[in-house]
Formats: sequence, structure tokens, C-alpha cells
Amino acid sequence: MARPESKLYANLKKITKDFQWTRLENWASLGTPDLLGFHPKKFFFTLELKVTKRNKVALSPHQVAWHLNRGPGSFVLVHCIHLKQYRLYPGYRIEELFRLGLNLEPLVLGSLDACACSLREFVPVPEVYK
Repeated sequence: MARPESKLYANLKKITKDFQWTRLENWASLGTPDLLGFHPKKFFFTLELKVTKRNKVALSPHQVAWHLNRGPGSFVLVHCIHLKQYRLYPGYRIEELFRLGLNLEPLVLGSLDACACSLREFVPVPEVYK
């Protein structure tokens, strides 16, 4: 994680003591999200952290591909410094986030607490395999 994302992680960790976070510093698999979260309801999910000073969210093609190939348990948390707000997006919308930037309507718009609250309320829906 770059420096601004490290600060975002520290702030997130302070307000989500009920979660267990693992930083994924993985250069072997490009596009891997920044965090693996273990939810209080006993399941895993991933979280990509981004900090921006403009309406564009810097995402690599590898990050886009990673999230598109995963189920509903992946998210992108964006700290919009210039707007003084946080936005939470579901990972399956990362391609739109890449194209539209902050023009894409987020799952949550507001404070870091509001985004954390939404993560607490998240419950994965199991896929039915044939």
C-alpha cells in the first residue's frame, strides 16, 4: 500500500475493532486487493483501498480484472480528499469505477464510519453451483 492508503488503513482499523484485517502485500499476484477482512459474522471478504484528490480513481487493469473475477465479497473503499468524503463500491462495479471515476454512484457516500457500518451489515449470498 502506498502512504495515503496506509493512513486510510490505520483509520479504518481504529473504527472496526470487531473485524480482523490482514494486509495483503502480494507482488506475486498482480491486482490482489490491499486487505483481507474477516467479518464478525465469520466470513472473509476483500477490500481495495484508494485515495484520490480528483474525480478519477487510479486502478490498474490487474485490479479491475481481479475484482471482476470474484464474487460479491469484494469492495473498493475510496477516500476523496478534495471532497472530504469516503465512498464504498462493490467490487463487481470496478470496471465502471475505472471508466466513470467518482461519477459512479457508490454503495455508501459519507463518512468512514458510514462505510464501516455498511461493511458490518454485509452478508454474502451463496452462489448455487450446478
